[in-house]
Amino acid sequence: MKREDFTFVHSLRVRWAEVDRQDVVFNGHYFLYFDVAVAEYWRAIGFRYPEDIVEKFGTDIYAVKASAEYHGSATYDELIDIGCRVGRIGRSSMQLVFGIWRGAEHITSGELIYVNADPKTRQSAPWPEPVKRAILEFERTRPAEENA
Repeated sequence: MKREDFTFVHSLRVRWAEVDRQDVVFNGHYFLYFDVAVAEYWRAIGFRYPEDIVEKFGTDIYAVKASAEYHGSATYDELIDIGCRVGRIGRSSMQLVFGIWRGAEHITSGELIYVNADPKTRQSAPWPEPVKRAILEFERTRPAEENA
């Protein structure tokens, strides 16, 4: 994973409540960091969640898979950078890829898979064209496109 593959990077400082007895960020908090990066990613491409997705387009986004690999550890008060990019976008699904760095050290890799769906039926629905177009125009590393 290369940092330069990420068009979007969000920085944050590790808070005291995120560190465990081993003086490192508890592993589950990395998923919180991914979530923060996703919210900031939406803003970066010009969409507010939930206003612009749920209310404007009438669909919502559901997580169906989450994974992380830990290559190192962050600790209290360190500044970390969270890279977020779309690795793949299909008809209704999207793979978000994450990298977390402490300075130059790559400490975490992650993946979230989301499915766009009708919130009433929870059945998959195509990505709104303006959302898909914004992602494809924003990303430096072009996402793979699929029919799924």
